[in-house]
Amino acid sequence: MINPENLVDATSALIVGGGTLLATLLRCGFTDSGAACAALRRLLRKRFDAASFKAELAVHVQDLRQDGVIRTEPHLSGDAEFDEATGALIGSRSVASLHAAHIAHKRRRAARSMRAVRTLNQAADLSPVLGLAGTLISLSQLPAGSGQDGSFTSAIAMAVLTTLYGLLLGNMVFAPLARAVARRASDEEQARQEVLDWLESQVGVALPRHGEEPHTPVNGQGRRK
Repeated sequence: MINPENLVDATSALIVGGGTLLATLLRCGFTDSGAACAALRRLLRKRFDAASFKAELAVHVQDLRQDGVIRTEPHLSGDAEFDEATGALIGSRSVASLHAAHIAHKRRRAARSMRAVRTLNQAADLSPVLGLAGTLISLSQLPAGSGQDGSFTSAIAMAVLTTLYGLLLGNMVFAPLARAVARRASDEEQARQEVLDWLESQVGVALPRHGEEPHTPVNGQGRRK
């Protein structure tokens, strides 16, 4: 029967966990490591929901359809991308500016996500290496004699646990976190694209068409006033 107490060793955890974090920081740098920490914090936040965001934009879209882009004020939703995109749409009266703002934000999000995933994958690769390093450190503490005393048993146990911690940390913590960050980023991009497509279809009728002259009323005799 497995005794859970035998699987807990603070020294082994410090060697593997602390060593992995330090090695990842040294290999990836502060910028990528910070991007990974930020991505992990975003996993704890509410997902970007396309349906809820479209409902929030519905009133603004209705104003655009009724009043046109000239008389409509920019709408502040709290989302940097769509606030900038709708502001550019109103300012330039062109769908092209809407797409340009979306693409710029999409590229920045993709770059942040790529740095975060790369950093977490590096940590997943380094964890077993630090587990092996901990095993070597443990074996170096074996007593010189051949007696099976407590020091011998403790060193062997530490060697086994550091290897175990390295494998678990890499394959059950950092690698799954990297995949979770990548999935969250992919899902968010799909949701944002859905909102963008909906917004474009809704406000298209309010935008002036290329080469279209403004409407001028005519009098009863067919001449323009």
